[in-house]
Amino acid sequence: MDGTAIGTRWWPTAAGICLAMAASLPVGGCGNSGNSSKPLACPVRSAAGSGTGTAGGLGAPARADQGNVAVAAGWSLPGGNLANTRDVASAITRSNVSRLGVAWTVPLRIPITHTDGAYATTPVVVHGVVYVQDLESNVMAISLSAGKVLWEHRYNVPNGGPDGVTVAHGIVYGATSHAAFALSAATGAQLWSRTLIRNDHEGIDMTPGFNHGTVYVSTVPSNTLGQYLPNAKGVLWALNAATGRPEWSWDEVGNLWGKPAINSGGGQWYPPSFDAQGNIYLGVGNPGPLFGVPGYPWGTSRPGPDLYTDSVVKLSPAGKLLWYYQLTPHDLYDWDMQNPPVLSTAHGQPVVIDGGKAGIVIELSAHTGKLLWKLPVGLHNGHDHDGLLTENATPRSHINLPRQFCLEPGTSGGILTQLASNGSTTFAAVNDLPSPICGTGTGCSISKSAAIEAVFKATGEIVAVNQDTGQLEWDTRLPSSPYGATAVTNNVMFTTTFNGDLYALNAATGAILRKIPLSAGSNAPVAVDGDYIIAGAGVPLSKTQQPLIIAYKLGGTGKLPETVNP
Repeated sequence: MDGTAIGTRWWPTAAGICLAMAASLPVGGCGNSGNSSKPLACPVRSAAGSGTGTAGGLGAPARADQGNVAVAAGWSLPGGNLANTRDVASAITRSNVSRLGVAWTVPLRIPITHTDGAYATTPVVVHGVVYVQDLESNVMAISLSAGKVLWEHRYNVPNGGPDGVTVAHGIVYGATSHAAFALSAATGAQLWSRTLIRNDHEGIDMTPGFNHGTVYVSTVPSNTLGQYLPNAKGVLWALNAATGRPEWSWDEVGNLWGKPAINSGGGQWYPPSFDAQGNIYLGVGNPGPLFGVPGYPWGTSRPGPDLYTDSVVKLSPAGKLLWYYQLTPHDLYDWDMQNPPVLSTAHGQPVVIDGGKAGIVIELSAHTGKLLWKLPVGLHNGHDHDGLLTENATPRSHINLPRQFCLEPGTSGGILTQLASNGSTTFAAVNDLPSPICGTGTGCSISKSAAIEAVFKATGEIVAVNQDTGQLEWDTRLPSSPYGATAVTNNVMFTTTFNGDLYALNAATGAILRKIPLSAGSNAPVAVDGDYIIAGAGVPLSKTQQPLIIAYKLGGTGKLPETVNP
């Protein structure tokens, strides 16, 4: 649809909450749902975190923890390990999580008026050093035990994020909005840099992946200048880790479906996953333009399924396509399959588990890519298959879809950040934030103030899904959007929320064990290492809130300079 939507490419912040995409809607382009002189606003569901872990009638008995063969010894990789399970061993358990207290804080000192906050990624911890990257591409190394900044390499290149770094063999790998780079882990000195974007419509905003001497970085059709501008595409680059020299590349969207002067798409947000054979598993972003442009309503500039957007893809170590599974063909609504696939097992067989902004968790055979099950989670209001209705449409087709509606999941809803698995159960953070969709020429407009207010009122939930059956084990509602992904250690699952709280949940039941107020709002996941939790509070929601990296430790007795309302 040519029209307007309120949302963002990544996730909302107080500074940059709304990006409007406006164009004209042909009168015959859509079915008529009536005119309205009142600006369209979408109500949000009010939910409170009960901690009861109710399963909403879809529950399956939670299996006893059988132990995760992919569990990591510490958080030395962005996803905890190469399988991106975000499950690590630590000293933190249900019985002692109440003893977590502040150990140290480090300020995040960047302007946030032009970014998605100050910080939005998962830290890594290697040999007692915490490595982080802010949303101006700057990298810091911080002593885990003392909270002292050991070095900082400043790029001062704004980026929408999530960004982040990977550390391997004494080298820190990261990216600015246009180039991949390598730094000395000991000193922060730059070792090499490689520009990867093809034009000024593209960017980079992911944490690089690393495996067997190769660094993996993808471009995206977005940067701080614009989103889904023409001829912007996602291309995955495999770079020699020692030199930055390209070894191969894989084009995620080909020739942009015949109209590169209009279309865009693909891209990665997070590092790929790797199996024991070195095969590479990707979650690919959505196609563009979103909704439509003048003359091409409902994405008719890109007919067909728009491969390989919104897909889980398996590549060989040499970059050969082995299989793909596309969840949302001809996506109209910015429903990326952006999260890194989780490699685990079900019924003793290797599986790939993923979910994205469409709000659907899927499990695939790791060998063939065959769908084993899929489960919608969070709010859905009947638009999941709109892309199939428009996949083969032409600009003159009559399409029986409403001209104005509230979309659930919205463009910043669904599963926006990474999943976790303990080997038997997958955990997902779900955001119940609708988006108003409105075409012009209908008497309809969007209330931007209401859309902004909705972000602050939006709720969310953490769901646990049985990997053998695809059934819900529990669903715990939270009073704010959990943009902080999920992370698991022992029998505790962690997340952070937009309004600035760190939550610890019982991984078996979903009961809330602890809620800890941060120093500011958050859209960043946590890392767990030893007896530490490293969290980022990078979204000040008031003039007094402070953006900080915060280390919590068992037995910590420090205080935050300011906290959100407890």
